[in-house]
Amino acid sequence: MQALAAIPFFKNATDLDLKIFERRCAWKKVEEGQVLVDFEDRSSDVYFLASGDVRIQIRTAGGKEVILADMRTGDFFGELAAIDGIARSANVTALTRAEICIVTAAVFREMIAASPILADKLLKLLASRVRDLNNRLLEHTVLDIRHRLYAELLRLSTPRPNAAPARVVTPPPVHHVLAARIGCRREQITRELGAMKAEALMERTRGALVLQNPDVLRERIAEAMREAG
Repeated sequence: MQALAAIPFFKNATDLDLKIFERRCAWKKVEEGQVLVDFEDRSSDVYFLASGDVRIQIRTAGGKEVILADMRTGDFFGELAAIDGIARSANVTALTRAEICIVTAAVFREMIAASPILADKLLKLLASRVRDLNNRLLEHTVLDIRHRLYAELLRLSTPRPNAAPARVVTPPPVHHVLAARIGCRREQITRELGAMKAEALMERTRGALVLQNPDVLRERIAEAMREAG
């Protein structure tokens, strides 16, 4: 079992004695593919990822599932249900083996109320997530599939070591996952990635998608946004 102080959200919370709350939290190890939270789940716990990765998906009224985000070691989810008590609106499934710290809504709210430092962190995190969702909503509203794919690949990418300005998406996402991220069909992803490869904007290596000219992708997105008015 790890300590709460090792979780990024709780680091530097000097105005709170975390040891008081540690015995009121539960630690759990989960396997790849295990569902942690499902649609319409009535629980209100908050989950902190001590290790491992999870995927968050939402479901439309018609039953179509869309990938909202992947979360990694140090992230947490479930805070909205802890705040307002409304049933979950997403599914969370482990992408890898993971260890999680489960904090009940009551304990989470108690910690936030007792610590201005944690309250400030939570407010900034929620603001960041709202901004990100606003940006993605704008993309889905005004951009076509090609430019939505550019934006998503840039979001998923990290700088390629010793090869600036190239960026890499690793491991390379499978086509149906990319399609679920931007709301299209797998065949459309295959076609657009082929077009990117033909233009030397992207290459696939054994362990990554390499974005060779990310600035060109950014310029094309900006131009498409301007044309959309």
